[in-house]
Amino acid sequence: MILNEDKALKVAEFLLQIKAIKLKPNDPFTWASGIKSPIYCDNRVTLSYPQIRTYIRQGYAESVLDYFGKPDVIAGVATGGIAQGALVAQELGLPFIYIRSEAKAHGMGNQIEGYYEEGQKVVVIEDLISTGGSSLKAIEALREAKLDVKGLIAIFTYGFDIAHSAFADAECPYVTLTDYETMLTKALDNNLISEDDLSSLQEWRRNPKDWK
Repeated sequence: MILNEDKALKVAEFLLQIKAIKLKPNDPFTWASGIKSPIYCDNRVTLSYPQIRTYIRQGYAESVLDYFGKPDVIAGVATGGIAQGALVAQELGLPFIYIRSEAKAHGMGNQIEGYYEEGQKVVVIEDLISTGGSSLKAIEALREAKLDVKGLIAIFTYGFDIAHSAFADAECPYVTLTDYETMLTKALDNNLISEDDLSSLQEWRRNPKDWK
């Protein structure tokens, strides 16, 4: 689910403009998993552009309130969701915590950093959803700490079926500020891709492992 169509198009335009999203259907990237991908997304780039950073922060905050109500705390997923989550917490005047990918092997051995109390309502901030694995691992850690996870918000999702299924199985609703299909619409409108590119990019999203 996206925030709304007009704002989703605007966020997609920003991501393409600053090359947080790069499209190379004829010279694909290779992900760590070995999958060939015509798209590379690094939403950390948005933090370097104050106007865009502000628009995204406000979009996050609006989504928190509209979809989940005001929580007790905002949680960011390491690493991409930490800075975004802190900005959202500041916008909403809420406490902030973040979740490591795994517990520290030294010191207090924390996986969740920051102050929280059992039973508090939390909305999770992520920058990107691909398969959903890292996001759901963070949600599991929060639930194990007896926090009440209301849902998750990210800037962008590829819209993979595996992610939809994983979030449904975890009974965790999520919202994104924009998504893959919206981004393709904006890229085509701005002549960043051709109709042939569009077909290839759509086919990749449907079946990334066998693409090309």
